[in-house]
Amino acid sequence: MDNYGIDSHKLSFHPARLAEYLEKKDVYPIYIEIAPAGTCNHRCIFCALDYLKYRPHILKTRVIKKFICDIGKKGIKSVMYAGEGEPLLHPDIAEIVNFTKKQKIDVAITTNGVLLNKNILKQLLKNLSWLRVSINASNPKAYSQIHRTNARDFTTVISNLKEAVKIKRKKCSKCTLGAQFLLLHNNYEQAQPLARLLKNIGIDYLIIKPYSQHPLSLNRLKDKLDYKRLLRLEQKLKKLSDKEFKVIFRRHTMDKLNQQKPYKRCLGFPFWAYLDSQGNLYACSSFLGDKRFSYGNIYKESFEKIWKGKARKRIKKMLAGWNTLNCREVCRLDEINRHLWKITHPPAHVNFI
Repeated sequence: MDNYGIDSHKLSFHPARLAEYLEKKDVYPIYIEIAPAGTCNHRCIFCALDYLKYRPHILKTRVIKKFICDIGKKGIKSVMYAGEGEPLLHPDIAEIVNFTKKQKIDVAITTNGVLLNKNILKQLLKNLSWLRVSINASNPKAYSQIHRTNARDFTTVISNLKEAVKIKRKKCSKCTLGAQFLLLHNNYEQAQPLARLLKNIGIDYLIIKPYSQHPLSLNRLKDKLDYKRLLRLEQKLKKLSDKEFKVIFRRHTMDKLNQQKPYKRCLGFPFWAYLDSQGNLYACSSFLGDKRFSYGNIYKESFEKIWKGKARKRIKKMLAGWNTLNCREVCRLDEINRHLWKITHPPAHVNFI
C-alpha cells in the first residue's frame, strides 16, 4: 500500500492554492527541487541527466540561503535537495537543510547514500521530513555495474543506512527513511533480495519504479525494456510488506508508460519549479539546459522578480501551446496534469455528485 502518495499526487491537500489557480490567479509553487551540486560520484547506467556531463558546479551557500528566505515568504511549502548531481557533495548541505527547516519549509533529500556518514546523519535527521536513497542492486558486484562505481560503495551505503536507522531510533526522529530501486532488465532479479535486506535493516519503505526515457538523455534503455515481463514481481515483493516496512511497487506508473496522455497541455508547472546547480530556475526538469524553459537566475535576480518577470510570462505562453508528446513519458507532473485536466475539462452533469 502506498501510504505516501508516491504513485499519485497530493495537490488535493492544497485546496486554497488550487482555488487560486482555477480562478486564473498567478500562484506560487508548492514545491521546489534544488540541485546543490552538479557533479556526481556515480555514473549510473540509467542517469536521465547524463547529457549535462556532471559539471562541477556548486551553488553558493549564501545564495541558496537568500533564495530559501525569499521562497519561504511566498508560501512555498517544501524543498527537495537532489537534482542533476549528488546533493551531499555540497560542503554545506547539512547547514543548508537545517536553515531551510528554520524558514518553516519542509525539507527532504534524495541521494545515492555513499556520503551519509554518522556525522552528517546526526545533523540531517533532526530536520528532514524524509531521506531517500537510490540503490539499484542487492550485492556489491551488481551494484558496481548499475551505478558504475566501485563495488565498495554498496557496503558503504548499507552501513550508512544501518547507522541512519540507529540514529533515528535513538533520537526519536520523525524522518521517514526510504529507498528507491529503478526496475530494469539488468537488475530485476536483485529486487527481492534488496527488499529483504532493507526490511531487516529497518528502512521504512522501498519504491520499485520504472525507467522513464528523458527526452535529452544519452542512454537509450527504453529500447531494451518491456515491463509486461517484469510485472510478475509485484505480488512477490508486496508479500514482504508489513506494518513496519512497505514495498511501493509503482504499477500505476508502469501501466501508463505505453498509454497516450489524456491531457493536451502541461497544466501543473505553476505548482513547482527546479533550481539547477548554476542558479537557473526552470519550469520543467525535463528540459534542463534548454534556456527556453529558464525563468531566470537567482545570482542575478530575486525569486519574486524572476517569478513575476518577462521570461516566465513568455514560458507560460509557450507552454499554453506546447505539445506534451515532446515531453518525458511519465514526468513528475503527470498525475497532477491528469487531475487538473479533468477539473478544467469536466464531463456532463457534474453537479449530480
